[in-house]
Formats: sequence, C-alpha cells, structure tokens
Amino acid sequence: MTDIPASYSDRLYNEDLAPRRGPGTWKTWNLFAWWMSAWHSLADYTATVGLLALGLMGWQLAIALCFGVFIIYLISNLMGLAGQKIGVPFPVFARASFGVYGANIPALLRAIVAVAWYGIQTYLASAVIMILFIKIIPASAVLTTSTWLGLSPLGWICFLALWLAQLIVLHRGMESVRKLSDFAGPLIWIAMIALTVWTLQRAHWTLDWNYHVGAAPLAFGPTLVTMLAAASLVVALLSGPVLNFSDFTRLAASRKTVINGNRLGLLVNGVAFCLVSIVLTLASAEVYGKAIDDPIVLINDIDSITVLLLAIVAIGISTAGINIILNFVSPAFDFANVAPKFISFRTGGIITAVLSVIILPWNLYSNPAAVNLFLGGVGALMGPLFGIIMADYYLIRRARLHTDALYQDDPRGRYFYQRGTNHNSMIALAISGITTLCIALLPAMSVLHPFSWPLGTLLGAVACLLINRARPNVHARSADLQAQAAEMTIDN
Repeated sequence: MTDIPASYSDRLYNEDLAPRRGPGTWKTWNLFAWWMSAWHSLADYTATVGLLALGLMGWQLAIALCFGVFIIYLISNLMGLAGQKIGVPFPVFARASFGVYGANIPALLRAIVAVAWYGIQTYLASAVIMILFIKIIPASAVLTTSTWLGLSPLGWICFLALWLAQLIVLHRGMESVRKLSDFAGPLIWIAMIALTVWTLQRAHWTLDWNYHVGAAPLAFGPTLVTMLAAASLVVALLSGPVLNFSDFTRLAASRKTVINGNRLGLLVNGVAFCLVSIVLTLASAEVYGKAIDDPIVLINDIDSITVLLLAIVAIGISTAGINIILNFVSPAFDFANVAPKFISFRTGGIITAVLSVIILPWNLYSNPAAVNLFLGGVGALMGPLFGIIMADYYLIRRARLHTDALYQDDPRGRYFYQRGTNHNSMIALAISGITTLCIALLPAMSVLHPFSWPLGTLLGAVACLLINRARPNVHARSADLQAQAAEMTIDN
C-alpha cells in the first residue's frame, strides 16, 4: 500500500485521488482531442438534431447550437482553470464547498448520471456493431429473433464485447485514457465526415436550410425564445462532463494549456460538430423526406461492406473513447472518493461497469418517460451543483484553496465544518435542487423545462452566497484569510 503523506487521512486519500505533484503532462492537443471525443457521440448527434422538433429552421438551429457551444466554452474555463490550479479530481475539489465527507453527495449524484449514460452509450455503439455482424454474416440474424431481459443474444454478445474492451482500457489508468482520447477524437471526425459526404451524394448535394418540422415557421418572438431554449439544452447535454472537467484539467501543464485546449476543442471543434450535424440532418431530409435523427438508420443503409466496415470500426472505437472520458472516469473517481482506503480508481471503474449492466440501459433508453424522470431529474441537479461550487470557489474563497486540508479529517480542519459536512452548501443544494427539479419535471412548468440548467446554476450560486453571508463558516474562512495574508507577506 502506498504511504500516506503526513497529516492526511486514509478515509480521504489514496494514490488515485492524490493531488498533482509537479507539472502536468496533458498538453493543448490532449485537451483538444478530449473535446473532439466528447462531442462526437451517437447520443449527442441524436440529441442535437432532435432539437429540430422544437420547430426551428435548419439555419436557426445552427445558430442556436453555436451559441450553446460558446456558453459551454465559458463555463468549462471556470471549472477547467480551477482544476488545473488546484490539481485534484472533482470529488476532492468539491470537498472545499461541501466538506470532506459531504462532497460524496455531489460526487454520487454525478456518478448516477454517468453510470446511466455509460450503459446507454455502450448499448448504442453495440447496436452499430451488430449491424456489421448481420451485414457480413447474414445467418447471424437468427440470433436476433429472441430476447432475454430485453436484448437479443446477438445484442448481448456485441454489448458485452464492447463493455469488456472499455473496461480493459480504463483498468490501465489515466494515461491509457489520454492515449485513447488522442486516437478516438480524430477518428470520429473521419467517420462523421465520410457519413456526411455519403449522405450528401445521395441527396445530390442539395440542402434546404429553411427545412423545419411543423406546418409553418415560428414567428419572430417564439423563434428567439426557442433558439435560446435549444442553446440551453445543448449546454445541459454536456453539463455533467463540465462539472467534473477538473478530473482531466488537473493533469494539464499550465493555465494556458487549458485555455487553448478549450478554445480549439470547444469553439472550433464544437461549432464544426454542430454545423456538420445540421448538414447531415438536412441531407437526410432530402433523401428520406424527413430529417433522420438516428445515425444508425443512415449507417444501416450503406451498401458497400468495405465502407460499412470502416464506418463501424471508426464509430465503435471512437464511441468507446467518448464513453470512457465522459461517463467512466468520473464515476470511477466518485466511487473511490466514498471509501479511498478500500476503493481505488480501478475498483471504482469496475463498480461503474457492473452497474451499467444491472440497469439494463437498452430498456432505459427505449422508455422516454424513464429517461425524463431518472436522467432528467438527477441531471437537473448538475446546474445547482455547478453554481454552488463555482460561487464558493471564485466569489467566497477568491480562487484560493489549501490542498493539504482537502485530505484531512481533523475536526479543526478548515474543510471539516460540522462533522465533515458544510451545511451551508447542503441547504443551498436543497433549495436550488428542489426548485430545479420542479422546473425540469412538473408539467405546469413545461415552458421552463429547457432552461433548467441555467436557472439551476443561478439559483445554486445565489443561494450559496446568501446563506454564507447570513451564517458564514467563520473557522474555514478565517483560515483562508490567514493563508492569504501569509502569502502576501512572503510576496512582499
């Protein structure tokens, strides 16, 4: 067992949760490739182009998506720069806001969302691989005629094969995750561009940017509101990965690395993804008479076995990369944070993988009501969590944390608060979380559904500031001020 640094508690520390020592190894390219992988998933494509159902024209949705990308860029810089400066994974970073033990609440909430999406993404990728099996070996179609727990025998084979491959990558640690991201990011671009060009050829290179769903275009006022709603939904789509972005930026070499990686990976790559997605969708509308929001339908129509093989290999590998960086790393750290003495990063990954099978993700994905109540409900809490943690770090602590204190369970420690939990943040989460859940789930508040993330973030931040002003954590704040004064004395 690795020696624990002096004053650290084995209830809060293991080697995987340790703070970064020395310069980081991730460069601008690594974060750029990370964002390439983060954007290009089958679920992201389905979600973004599915926003056409709101009634926007193609060009209007393109503008809305790009605006959403810009917002993600801003909030990712907030979390990313904090992670690079402090050098700790998300659940450890959250200890400053919620307490050394209270941080398990935001960590496990994030883990629940990640586990569900990990299972769903693995299932979607395995469905693409199953198409290849049936195309190459038509006789294998007989394995799709029966089901067990909602999935055919061939479906189980493809799902478990991809499930095992992803687990092997994660078991090798964060360096393998970085290498897979570097490879998978560019690879998915090749697959997306090839699929887009193939669909454009079938559409005779014709696009109708005024295409919309519905009898008539929306009026100016409703159009503007709907565009803002679409932008908000795009932000909500990546709100989970943004929340735990420090899991990756803590490994970045410098502040400049994070800014440049986000600028290229988000502003350049994100906008390009949105535009390519819209072009692919509008081209599919020309071919099929309606927009296709499921890329599996397009892939299934590919005639050439060679092209199909290349497309599915690219999508399979890239989806594994996407899934690992977005939905595997986070819960692995989050579960490790619950009991660091017994759960390592690898053990947390195994827990994630097992849970992703137990939830039977194909049944969850095929049930819109379940997705809305489970993922929509828990996912709505990502906004309040982000608002509370960012308000606490930037506005209350002035971007100053004592790293060693994040691993100490001494009752006199600055992040121990009351029995290891910051009740101020818990109260702020309860107030903003309940309000956001009502906004996201109650039919009477359906007009505000698309805006649950920004409203939740704002409510979380405001509640955090007001509660801490009314009943400040004097002990923790005074320790921060003393440390700040000592630093200023040394500088002078």
